[in-house]
Amino acid sequence: MFKRIICLIACIVFTASMVGCAGNSNSVDSIKKKGKIIMATEATFEPFEFRENNQIVGIDVEIAKEVAKELEVELVIEEMEFGSLLAAVSSGKVDFIVAGLSVDEDRKKNVDFSDPYFNASQMIIVKKDSNITSKVDLEGKKIGVQQGTTGDKEASNIKDSTVERYTKTTDAVQALKQGKLDAIVLDNFPSTVFVTKNPELKMLDEVLITDTYAIAVKKGNEELTNNINKVLSRLKDSGELDKIIDKYSSALGVE
Repeated sequence: MFKRIICLIACIVFTASMVGCAGNSNSVDSIKKKGKIIMATEATFEPFEFRENNQIVGIDVEIAKEVAKELEVELVIEEMEFGSLLAAVSSGKVDFIVAGLSVDEDRKKNVDFSDPYFNASQMIIVKKDSNITSKVDLEGKKIGVQQGTTGDKEASNIKDSTVERYTKTTDAVQALKQGKLDAIVLDNFPSTVFVTKNPELKMLDEVLITDTYAIAVKKGNEELTNNINKVLSRLKDSGELDKIIDKYSSALGVE
């Protein structure tokens, strides 16, 4: 009986230790032991993340590389649908999200955010021959958004609007060009890129709302958050962050 009790205690201790290890699989120590940090993103959000020569590049990728360099590990990028990002980091499947992700109170309930690194705004894109000139004109209209984004939330608040949700912004743009939508609500930098590449579209001057982008990590992962903030502070203070943003925005005609 005594031996059985000892074995039972040993099993309980072992199980508890394994659960503890699993719970810390995204800790800085675990990341360093693995030799890699996994970034989740959705690469149709130019100039923050997009594909070029079969590689994912952009402002967010450059920032993530600096985080990996700080931790002395390899950066691994995992692309997925935007709507899956929060679940992926919360479950520990990935270590952090760098995806032009806006900070809001609902998201704060599920993940922890770094310090902000970019000030964004939500804009309206329409066809050049559209009679829509402001937010008021969107009432009763069909509006395209990327599912789960700040634009999705803003469009949903417009009176009598019909919101069409897409997993990729490129699909929403295509639908607008085909006349299936009256407008799109999207962040200012990507909006400028899409308008530049599609001369039949235009972006209205009115700003719907301003917000900030930050990097998201698993809830309670304070050590990783602190390391990310250290990198962001260094990039801001040195002017390197501005250079990264200018590098991609200038090349794409974004101001």
